[in-house]
Amino acid sequence: MKILTKWLRAYLPGLSVSDAQLAEDLTLRGIAVEGICDLGSGNGSIFAMDITTNRVDAMNHYGIAREAAAIYALELPALAFPLPAPRPCSQRPFSVAIEVEDACGRFTARVLRDVAIGESRDWFPGAEVSTYFALLDQKKISNAVDATNFAWLAMGQPTHAFDLDKIEGGIVVRRARKGERLKTLDGVERVLDADDLVVADHAKPLALAGVMGGWDTMITPATKNVLVEAAWFDPMAVRRTARRHGLHTDASHRFERGADFNAAPVASALVSAILLAGGGWIEGWAEGDLVDARVAAIEARTAHRPPIELKLSEVQRILGRTEDAEGITTATVEDVLAALGCKLAPSPAAPPAWSATLPSWRLDLEREIDLIEEIARVYGYNRFANTLPAFGEGVRALPWAEKETAARGTLLACGFHEAIAGTFCSAAEAELTAPQPGQVVALGNPLSEEAGVLRPSLIPGMLAMIAGNLHRDVSDVRLFEMGTVFSGSAANGTVEKVDERPALALGATGLAPEEGPLHAPRAFDFFDLKGAVEQVLARFDMRAVYFDRFPAEAGLTPAWLHPYRAARVAADGLTVGWLGELHPREAAARKFKAPVLVGELYLDRLFKLPLRKPAAREISRFQPVRRDFSLVLDESIAWETIDRAMASLQASPLPELIDWRAREVFRDARLARGEYALLLGATFQALDRTLREEELKEFQSRVEEAVNKAGARLRT
Repeated sequence: MKILTKWLRAYLPGLSVSDAQLAEDLTLRGIAVEGICDLGSGNGSIFAMDITTNRVDAMNHYGIAREAAAIYALELPALAFPLPAPRPCSQRPFSVAIEVEDACGRFTARVLRDVAIGESRDWFPGAEVSTYFALLDQKKISNAVDATNFAWLAMGQPTHAFDLDKIEGGIVVRRARKGERLKTLDGVERVLDADDLVVADHAKPLALAGVMGGWDTMITPATKNVLVEAAWFDPMAVRRTARRHGLHTDASHRFERGADFNAAPVASALVSAILLAGGGWIEGWAEGDLVDARVAAIEARTAHRPPIELKLSEVQRILGRTEDAEGITTATVEDVLAALGCKLAPSPAAPPAWSATLPSWRLDLEREIDLIEEIARVYGYNRFANTLPAFGEGVRALPWAEKETAARGTLLACGFHEAIAGTFCSAAEAELTAPQPGQVVALGNPLSEEAGVLRPSLIPGMLAMIAGNLHRDVSDVRLFEMGTVFSGSAANGTVEKVDERPALALGATGLAPEEGPLHAPRAFDFFDLKGAVEQVLARFDMRAVYFDRFPAEAGLTPAWLHPYRAARVAADGLTVGWLGELHPREAAARKFKAPVLVGELYLDRLFKLPLRKPAAREISRFQPVRRDFSLVLDESIAWETIDRAMASLQASPLPELIDWRAREVFRDARLARGEYALLLGATFQALDRTLREEELKEFQSRVEEAVNKAGARLRT
């Protein structure tokens, strides 16, 4: 927005610093001046300012003058606009009713009679409309329209002027009736929704409340009687109405960010004073001339918020030392907060302490720390000593940091690259990938429909990252992400508690890593992903790990996995994850042409297990001996069954069994239907002796007995 220093100095005659110094001092205190343009002798400068959305109080000249007065310890006169005495002409005030007490907290109305509508000029000191508008390149329209524009430029309060003779009955602030029509000041006839907030009379809507006035009641040269409106509207109600109709006006910009509840009467007086400077009079009644309808509940949470307790010791503790030897003193706190509009009263709690009553225009102040920040801001961040924060302890890692590092290092060694995706996903993606239905956490104010819920799984982000690589001609992708997923405990239709837990997602497509010059390139497949998961699980100390799958018709496999090319990961009997090929339906939706392998591990369960402690093993000086066993197995018996049997045999009572592996798998016409042959290689070695033939025969017998119990038999 644009701010005139000539206008600022009219509010602060004692402001002696140069415009350049003023711009620098404001910027250092968070009221950023991005550019300065010199307007010539006697006209000062124009500031191009960037005001953050929480500081709507500074989006006007008087608000900036208040900041300057606080910085330079100047007296800022209160805004006051004397009006001529009203003529009591009616027995009862103009009718104003607020039907929507959740959306309109205050509505003021003043009736002006015999007003002369014409060109604006500098009517009186404090209302130099022509001068300021010319310097701001603000177009002049008429004294009525210019007066309302002048009010928000001066003090940030939107107002509106209605042609009183076109209002039927009185004013009603209500919700629109679905299908009602209103032609707004931009000439567009709009069909209203039942959720639109409108200012209406007893017969029709007159304006979109807080957004734009209506065409039928606008001020024209023929207007003689004017109703001046200044109100307070709820930010969300104005925002919904403005967005629904695709409008963004100066009024909606301010109301959406929280206007000053107490500014309406002052702004009404300013607009009325400008209009009456050219002629006319105020209609009154026995009690006065301003109709002021207020909602007590909204007034209590805006203009009459409870005081905040502030202690000097807490201010000094948080802000620390300053370059001045005296530091932040009682006088500093009182001067700064009083200049910003806070009313301080002594508090009995650990003096020196205060009970600070908050100004109605600073809705962003809610806690003690907010007041401390204001003290630091106005005092000047550049005046604090450069010190490091005190820290009396050493750095302590999180309890699971070592386990997280172990998993990360293992995957990096397997050729995967770590990536980070967004924390949000769409409701459809959440429904697809959530481990448990009905526990998805929806956002109250989502950025978009594609990011409307907290992710219950890392899979949506992983698929998006894989798609991003493939669509940019990166065909070989191996990624993993370690992050947090969210689930909610729902009750009474709302999420009462949100749980966070760590998870690990893997994704891969394209060619597998190079295996050597003699091996032809091949596609990354299920078993490559399974091997990476096994490497991660091997870092943890557990009794048993196995992979199993369920029939497709059982419906137990996650919906994002291929029903026939997926497996569950179990550790010590507990499900710790899933992996497999992406479901063809999801692959087609994302336009994946090559198979994509994905998996997710539940790290909160895995991290409950201790890390496997590496143990040095003595190297034997004696010759190892290998024996092969040709086994016949049923198709239902997987290698994991034989592997577990051999592991149990090694643990007890055969420590000489140092290695075993499947050397060959084949089918033979001489085998029965549903059977296959497996060549099992076992290696034996002792640390203290050369194995004798008698021992080897005994070892072979134990192996045969173990695999026999697992369901295999020796092939004859």
